[in-house]
Amino acid sequence: MSDKRVYIYDSTLRDGAQTQGVDFSSVDKTAIARELDRLGIDYIEGGWPGANPTDDAFFADPPHLSHARLTAFGMTRRAGRSADNDPGLQAILVPSVQIVTMVGKCWDFQVEVALGIELAENLRMIADSVVHAKTRMAEVMFDAEHFFDGFRANPDYALQCIKTAYEAGARWVVLCDTNGGCLPHEVEAIVGKAGKVVPGSHLGIHCHNDSDNAVANSLAAVRAGVRQVQGTLNGLGERCGNANLISIIPNLMLKMGFETGVSATDLTKLTHVSRTLDERLNRAPDRNAPYVGESAFAHKGGLHVSAVEKDPRCYEHVAPELVGNRRHIVVSDQSGRSNILARFREIGLDVDASDPKISQLIEEVKLREFGGYAYDGAEASFELLARRVLEGIPDYFRLQSFRVLDERRWNAKGELITLSEATIKVEVKGQTLMDVAEGNGPVSALDAALRKVLTPVYPELADLRLVDYKVRILNPQAGAGAATRVMIESADLHGEHWSTVGVSTNVIDASFNALHDSIIFKLLRDSAAAG
Repeated sequence: MSDKRVYIYDSTLRDGAQTQGVDFSSVDKTAIARELDRLGIDYIEGGWPGANPTDDAFFADPPHLSHARLTAFGMTRRAGRSADNDPGLQAILVPSVQIVTMVGKCWDFQVEVALGIELAENLRMIADSVVHAKTRMAEVMFDAEHFFDGFRANPDYALQCIKTAYEAGARWVVLCDTNGGCLPHEVEAIVGKAGKVVPGSHLGIHCHNDSDNAVANSLAAVRAGVRQVQGTLNGLGERCGNANLISIIPNLMLKMGFETGVSATDLTKLTHVSRTLDERLNRAPDRNAPYVGESAFAHKGGLHVSAVEKDPRCYEHVAPELVGNRRHIVVSDQSGRSNILARFREIGLDVDASDPKISQLIEEVKLREFGGYAYDGAEASFELLARRVLEGIPDYFRLQSFRVLDERRWNAKGELITLSEATIKVEVKGQTLMDVAEGNGPVSALDAALRKVLTPVYPELADLRLVDYKVRILNPQAGAGAATRVMIESADLHGEHWSTVGVSTNVIDASFNALHDSIIFKLLRDSAAAG
């Protein structure tokens, strides 16, 4: 293994789920895991099997990953039980994954007070759990909880804990700044001493951000020898969050000369991945986020602009294109072409960079995004927009009208129920077709009516299904008249997933726009595949 290779371990799906206001569904977890895999992350921690129904559903049907390795998380055996007779330990050794990360105490205070056991028993718990897990898993990691606190209190015992895990067969021993209170110089010094007990090639770092030093602490640990870094997308996590991988990855690659599983080409997806997560969480991206924020490479009119136009290095520490971002000149925005061309290549559009239609498309994207559209989390809608402007797409159907009715009433059993019914009229291949359908809510009814009228003409729509639906109010200060953005994720029986977006002051109209794009994308892709 090259000494310049650092392995990236993402814990967004577990640590990130502990963020106040964040509640991942199993569908969310699957979609985020796919984005992490495409980015080139080495390890993706899926969650804690047996801890809740969402994690159980995720591990029962884990996503197929091309690069990343899926990891389960859990605890070492409990005191007084053998490793093979501990239900909690057995639950995390799920057959759908081949890697497990087990957390154990490394602070003598917590061992004796929180667990109420002898220090020697804690060491046996660590060793027994790692040895047992090795019989079932291809790779075992030990999460050394409160390692830095434990080292300050009793360095010999903290080092003995990680040495025990390593000698029992742990591939990685991860040093945790669990309460986020360390400073970089402390981390570097303590990791240096830990490296004398466990080789750096087997050491990892996991920092929380309570002192706003999680990224700096992680980088200091790499300087001191660790070769695995753990963190979350956008720094999600409980309290003040975890180390932000969106900042750590480019710092390692562009500033410190380390290699990761993320290639230089993959690094250009960084901004997209960051913003896609925010869209899935229905929250506005942080404009001032380093590397990926909308303002990260923004320059206001005046001396800064003239300097940047002469030499971007004056006010840009890296080229924005390296991380998939763009320069933004506030008074006269002339950027965007390189990003648009890169996205064309991703969707298979071969376009001459000098084609005047590209400028038309850039202006169309800017206009739509000003109106509330967001294409980072809706690749299918972006592709349709691009193809409409550049080459045109078939006119599969044309909406003439739709009507949605909601009825809330008491049924014969005395139950309060709500019924939704949608009527839709479309023109298809010169014919006017109309049908009615009911659904579980107005959007469900509209989707059912739309596909009911179209499926006889386009049988390929029979396997189309909606797997996620999110609504975000864009200008809540406008009250009931606020603009609404609807994001829809669709899938088919071939395992393909795609996302579309619609915007309107009417949530049903916004939903129809997203549904329309989903159906058109499905028809366009299937007809292209049929060739």
